[in-house]
Amino acid sequence: MSVLLLRLAGPLQSWGSAARFTRRTTENAPTKSGVAGLLAAAQGRRRDADLSDLAALEFGVRIDQPGSRLRDFHTAHHSDTLKAMPLSERFYLADAVFVAGVSGDAGLVQRLYEALLEPVFLPYLGRRSCPPSRPVTIVEPLEGQLEQALREAPWEASGWYRRQHAVSFRRRGQSPPDDVRLDLLLDSPPGPGRLPDITLRDLPVSFDPRHRRYGLRGVRTTETRVPVAAGARPSPPPPPHEPTSLLTPVTPRTD
Repeated sequence: MSVLLLRLAGPLQSWGSAARFTRRTTENAPTKSGVAGLLAAAQGRRRDADLSDLAALEFGVRIDQPGSRLRDFHTAHHSDTLKAMPLSERFYLADAVFVAGVSGDAGLVQRLYEALLEPVFLPYLGRRSCPPSRPVTIVEPLEGQLEQALREAPWEASGWYRRQHAVSFRRRGQSPPDDVRLDLLLDSPPGPGRLPDITLRDLPVSFDPRHRRYGLRGVRTTETRVPVAAGARPSPPPPPHEPTSLLTPVTPRTD
């Protein structure tokens, strides 16, 4: 099996699995449907495209920096009638960092990695108003198991969060530990004698705006310990890519 790890970091993220009508909530970690949407957009898939290959990928998330929950109010007007739409609540995760991973056929995983390097549609973290602040790709696809890759990946928390983590121990008169405890959320497929810890309706079936459909997905929760210093190295620079380079410049009128 081939594994692709993704760094999901940004000022704001929002990963809804039960968001409906005027209350748009967010889960505490990225959802499979949200990450599948990011990958589908990078490949240039349309909203009515088949998602069965992405839905079949094994999915997992490690919470490197949980962030804080932010509540906002959203107003909008109908584009045709200009009639005011109902006021809605929007929830976000501020200053969060996650390492997400997908695992499956090596050919598909390699194509997804290449699409993220030169995405057709710009990636976003759950909503279009939430762009990533750092490159989404971390390393080239790996061979092995998804859970092992998530356990061994370097800690991707921000520098200020690392310092805050160390200060919290010093204030208690303790030396900061050499590793940090992180939560893992992993796919838990149904099986005899095996029950998931939680169940989410975030298995992507169709992103067609006329009839969005999501199935149920079992999630197993566990934890891991990651060396603090291992993730302190600077990330490699992203490959040169200007996603707006193909836009045709508009010649200003002189009359």
